[in-house]
Amino acid sequence: MPSEPAQPPAKPPAHSTPRGEAATATPAHQTPGGQTVATTPAPGGVPMVHGPWPQLSVWGRWWPGPARPASAPTVVAVLVAAAIAALSIPLDRPGVGWLVTAVAGTAALVVARTIPYRPPANVPPPLVWRSGPTLSPARFGWSAVTVALLGIGTIRAAGWLFLLCLATAMLTGALAVAGGRSLRAMTVAAVIAPISAFRAVPWVVRGLARIHRPGSGHVSVARVVATTAVSVALLTLFGSLFASADAAFASFVRRALPDIDGATLVRWGFVFTVAWAVLGGAAYLRAAPPDLTGLESPGRSRVTRLEWAIPLSLLVLLFALFVGVQLAVLFGVLETEGLTYADYARSGFWQLLAVTGLTLGVVAGAARWAPRGTRADRILIRALLGALAVLTLVIVASALHRMDLYADAYGLTRLRVLVALCEFWLGVVFVLVLVAGIRLRASWLPRAVVVAGVLALLGLAAANPDGLIADRNIARYEKIGRIDTAYLSGLSADAVPALERLAADRRDCVLGPIAGVLDRNPDDWRGWNYGREHAREILAADPKQQPRDC
Repeated sequence: MPSEPAQPPAKPPAHSTPRGEAATATPAHQTPGGQTVATTPAPGGVPMVHGPWPQLSVWGRWWPGPARPASAPTVVAVLVAAAIAALSIPLDRPGVGWLVTAVAGTAALVVARTIPYRPPANVPPPLVWRSGPTLSPARFGWSAVTVALLGIGTIRAAGWLFLLCLATAMLTGALAVAGGRSLRAMTVAAVIAPISAFRAVPWVVRGLARIHRPGSGHVSVARVVATTAVSVALLTLFGSLFASADAAFASFVRRALPDIDGATLVRWGFVFTVAWAVLGGAAYLRAAPPDLTGLESPGRSRVTRLEWAIPLSLLVLLFALFVGVQLAVLFGVLETEGLTYADYARSGFWQLLAVTGLTLGVVAGAARWAPRGTRADRILIRALLGALAVLTLVIVASALHRMDLYADAYGLTRLRVLVALCEFWLGVVFVLVLVAGIRLRASWLPRAVVVAGVLALLGLAAANPDGLIADRNIARYEKIGRIDTAYLSGLSADAVPALERLAADRRDCVLGPIAGVLDRNPDDWRGWNYGREHAREILAADPKQQPRDC
């Protein structure tokens, strides 16, 4: 019996929107296998894919996420860099392993972004894939700074200094992958960086599943595992033969390979997981950076001229009065009621540091809300903010002078070094504010402030802060004959060259504990550090023991 002719499918009725308008049909493409791939316009009119891969998630218009799973080069690069991190990072100390991990992670992100993505055969050519921007000079600079900060662990042995560099590297790394120029945009970039580590998990897993899918054109996971197993077996076999044939090679292998036990395996697993999450999140941001353009130039709700000018003018007068009194005390015109210079310095430094930080907030608020529509408004804001910045610079100089007197009287410590550096950085920020006030346009200022902080930290690392503390306290000891050997013995190996200047009895009391710590914690290749290596050479030439009378 002849069959009935196929009837065309009925056209689905248009749905009405709440306003009575007909709903627009979602555009779709027919794949060669007969599967429909629906696309949805993303910000900027570029489609996002729903079909064979469910849309990952949409967190608003400014960060919808990638429109495809992670590519094969991305998955492989992230896994390899995470494995290098697991084998390289020494969790308990600064060392060259941190620099190796930073370089490997940077290379992985470059590979993940630059290798082109080939869509599967079931996606038609007209479909345009949305991807992030290329590496701009600013992002390249943030990346270089991140590597430099993590590289401090190769030079300096001070753990507290490396922790500061590590925390700063997290910020600069977020700016490298997420971007941002204004204060609000950089804050959002710093917040979404850890969030991206969680959002990247399904993205990377889908990419990993697509690699070994039949007909995907990629090598299966089973073949990768087999290749890895064969490689390990060959290296183990021939490495054992070479080690048994040559004592020097055997010694090199013993130093290069850690003792594999339960603790080592747990550490490898922990570091691999963390590094995989961090690098996966960074690759996720590189593939789909958030749209922060709406945060770069926020609208300003202005206040009237008198509403901001009167409070700021009174504050300028107060600052001028305080600076005048400071100058009078400095030149001996006024007495300080029996206080010594050291007591005078100690009584006011922390207050001046707080004043400097609060003033920066006042300047930022005035620049944000003060009107500048007329020429008189612009002249007034330049005059008042400029005067406040100049007077604050005088207060910064006074605070630094107080810290210098304080260190002369009571010695230099790590905390005093850090707060002095913070005060100096705030002074640089106010200089930048003065420069920005010339044109009342400072889109570059937030990034310049962060760069100034990073350069200050790198400069501190280059100056060797523990060595500076030892030098300053030894110079004080030579003048007044008092020294805190207990505090100096707690410094890192970076201070050993300076501490060698002490007299024999004091030197042994200070260097004995440091030598004991170095002997109990030998370094393998992962924890190699110039500061500790140099200290070991000095102590080996003249061994130190801690005397009982210390």
